Amino acid sequence: MQAGAEDKRPKWLLAGGRTRLGRALAELLAPDHDLVLTSSRDWEGEGWVRGLNTGVTTLVWDAAAPDLEAHMVDDLAGLSLDGAVMLAGSFPEQPFGTWTRENLEATWRINQAFPVLAAQAAAPRMRDGACLQFIVDAAIYHPFLKRLPYTAAKAGLAALVPGLARALAPRLRVVGHALGTALPGDHDDVDALKAATLLGRIGTPEDLARALCYAAGSPYLTGQILTLDGGWSIK
Repeated sequence: MQAGAEDKRPKWLLAGGRTRLGRALAELLAPDHDLVLTSSRDWEGEGWVRGLNTGVTTLVWDAAAPDLEAHMVDDLAGLSLDGAVMLAGSFPEQPFGTWTRENLEATWRINQAFPVLAAQAAAPRMRDGACLQFIVDAAIYHPFLKRLPYTAAKAGLAALVPGLARALAPRLRVVGHALGTALPGDHDDVDALKAATLLGRIGTPEDLARALCYAAGSPYLTGQILTLDGGWSIK
């Protein structure tokens, strides 16, 4: 190990690190990490980013942009990443009977194609031994009937984890996180969500941050889906 290497702050990419869970994770990781955050929109007016105690790079990656893949590669050129987390997603209600080609493509673009393309762009920029992590959903074990296209997209990501682990081994590791409720929506019944778990509580961004750091720091872990749902999927 080179002198001073033990003091080097790891640099992580958070693809989708602007709103809700992405922002919460950025704020939790900032004291110990340098961060590269992406959003589909311009970062102007996001004053909370300037308040992070870290070196931060902000990028605009629009999942619908026709030149997205080349844009990703260009933005990451010259960077050396110690980790990457694919967070971007949407959560639309799309019950059977309401599906159209357009709304299915939009759901699968942001929840599946975008994370896969971001991972493809990030992998060559990651140091040997680093961990590429995907946020999926515990719904892959118990599908949301009103959100089947979303669930299918997340299941596709989960299926990718072991295959991508094989493709990138031994240089990189790949881990997925089947996440339960970590940030309830404004109209969610929080008491019902708590009651649906074995632990009697919903998750928090801190729970996910601990799991991400565990996976990043576990050099013998790859190709696995870690379920972080308080026992919801087995109750």
